[in-house]
Amino acid sequence: MKLSPNTAPVEPDDLLIRLHNMVGAAVDITGKTYGDGSRWDCHGCGDHSERPVLDILAFTREQANAHAGSCRAAYHRLT
Repeated sequence: MKLSPNTAPVEPDDLLIRLHNMVGAAVDITGKTYGDGSRWDCHGCGDHSERPVLDILAFTREQANAHAGSCRAAYHRLT
């Protein structure tokens, strides 16, 4: 299987954790490890942290993992 930009996107400088959803699209957690300052973004469906305010990493990781466990969007561009 050829990896698409959604399953293996370029890693941002502040990448903390990379999860993969049910079909392999990356779900990135970025920001800071301590205090408020992390968020998640799904490269499969385009969903992201609900609040514009950055959250504590433990809460962000929990939310991103829950999303990755239920998201089946791949957003693969077929050529």
